[in-house]
Formats: sequence, structure tokens, C-alpha cells
Amino acid sequence: MTDATLDSTALVEPLHNTSGVLLRGCGSATPTRSISNDELGKRVDTNDAWIRSRTGIAARRVVGADESLGELSGLAAERALEMAGWQADSLDLIILATSTPDDLFGSAPRLQARIGAVNAVAFDLTAACSGFLFGLVTAAQYIRSGAMRRILVVGADQLSRWVDWDDRRSCVLFGDAAGAVVMEASADGNDDLEGFLLRSDGSRGGVLQLPQVTERRELIGDASHQRGGFEPIQMNGQEVYKFAVREVPAILASLLNSTGTNPDSLDWLLLHQANQRILDAVAERFKIPTERVLSNLAFYGNTSAASIPIALTEAFYANMLNEGDTLLFTAFGAGLNWGSVILNWGQINNPER
Repeated sequence: MTDATLDSTALVEPLHNTSGVLLRGCGSATPTRSISNDELGKRVDTNDAWIRSRTGIAARRVVGADESLGELSGLAAERALEMAGWQADSLDLIILATSTPDDLFGSAPRLQARIGAVNAVAFDLTAACSGFLFGLVTAAQYIRSGAMRRILVVGADQLSRWVDWDDRRSCVLFGDAAGAVVMEASADGNDDLEGFLLRSDGSRGGVLQLPQVTERRELIGDASHQRGGFEPIQMNGQEVYKFAVREVPAILASLLNSTGTNPDSLDWLLLHQANQRILDAVAERFKIPTERVLSNLAFYGNTSAASIPIALTEAFYANMLNEGDTLLFTAFGAGLNWGSVILNWGQINNPER
């Protein structure tokens, strides 16, 4: 073994003993411009009544010329850090869940630089509308292993980049936004994360996809190259709906059973904000009253990886969440990916008070 090899092993930090995961803060950011259903009806053959009756959506936010997804991600992150009372340089890891990065090589390092998290490792995670929930679970494993102490998880998407704004079946659904949470290791045995289940099924992925263009161009001689770029979002709405109303209740039932949780003990149900009919169907399946289902879908549309942390943040600032509340998160979407998490809401300070 050479001296160089010995030196490199010294760079590996030992794992620390930790016993739990604590959620310490959340934050969100949305573009300034809101586009109503009536406004959208001036571009495509649709109207407010048609959209509301089928989706529950009344408006959606779209990133403007003087805004960016990176800016929204940074604002959401800074607000989550403010709630926790942390400085950015105390972070060990940043996970940016996005399917629409500013840079395909990775936007998380740019977020790290933007907020001044000079000590954090940063990487992107892609799982579409399930991205934030997958990121949350991934962060928890880093903490539970002892590898990381403080982690920022951001869910952010700018789907307006990839929507066909002349397709009334899909353009009415999506919006842009960012949401974030910060988590840290517990040394006293407390654990906010009670359990989780994650699932994937690529055999059904074709019902919702954002594929690369297939066009090829001449390169040299008989060689050609594929042109870079993506097609607009392709979605089979009926099949996605069937998938959601079948698989979401199934994974919820499995998680509740495995953790010994009675649906009556849940204080809040927070589903990915895709369609109000899906939210209603799942709540009815588990006999959860409407007033215990968090929904802001009407104001933002489907914001993909951002939807859960945005709804969580708004519920907190509306004084709806109390210490000790039990929340059930569920996300589902392209991949196909879906999952569920049971989280206990801890003692979190409101920076606006």
C-alpha cells in the first residue's frame, strides 16, 4: 500500500451514532404571475367550469422572464433555514428533487453556492412528482446512518418549460414552484419519521413522460447523432388517474398496517396535489374528513416535486399544525413512482411571530 493510498483513506470520516430524524423547518416560493383558467381559455379551447370540474384547479403560477427555478429554490431553502434558525454553512447535504433543472449536469451545486452552504455536498434527484418524498426518505437514511447531521431537501420544478400550451388536456394542469424542508439528526431517541414505503413500476412509465426528441442529424460519413432536447409532456390522463386511485390507497393501507397506525389517528392527509378528485377519492377510502385533507391545488395546479412542501408550509403558517400532529404524506407520478411517509410534527418555531 502506498503513502498516497494511506493519505486518501484518512479523508473518509467515521460514521457517528444517531438515533432519529427531526424535521426542523419548511419553506416555499412561487412565481409572481398567476394565470387563471379564464386567461388560459383565451389561448386554448377551455373554460373555468370545465377545468375546475375535472381537476379542481383555478389557477397556476408560471416563472416570469425576471425569475428562475434557481431563484425560487434558493428562496424556499432560505425560508426553511430561517424557520429552523440555522445558518446555511451548518448544512452537510443538499438534495434537490427536480425533473426540470436549470442545468442537466446538476442544479443542486448552484443552489449550494446561492445560499452559501459552503460545507454541504449537493446533488440532484429525479423522481418527477414523487421527487420530494423520495428525497425526504433518502435524506433520512443519510441521517440514520450517521453520515450526515443536517440536510436540506428541496422540491422544485418549472414544468411550464415542457408543457404544450396548445394542448388543453395537459396545459391546464401544471404550474411552477419550489418548496423545502430541513432535517437533522436526533441524539435523544426522538424520531419524527415513523415509517415509509416507496414503489416504482417502469413498465407503466409510458402513460406520463417527458421524452427526449428522437431526431437524428448527419455527423460524418454514415454516422449520425441524436439532437439534444425534449418533447413536450406526454400524458394519458385516464391511465394516470386509474393508477393513482388504485395504487395510492394500496400503499397507504400497507404503510398504515406495517406501522400499526389507525387512520382515525391521522391529523392530516397531505397528498401530492395533482387532481382534487384523486384527493377526494383517497380521503373517502380511508374515511378521513375533508377538513383534515390539506389542499392548495386550486391556487397552484400540479407543481410536481414542490407540491407537498408548499402545502406543508402554508398549513404551518395558517396555524393548522400543532406539535404532536401525525401527518401522512403520499406522492405519485411519472416513472411510475409512488410512495408514502408517516411524519410526526415536532416543536417548530414560527419566524413570523
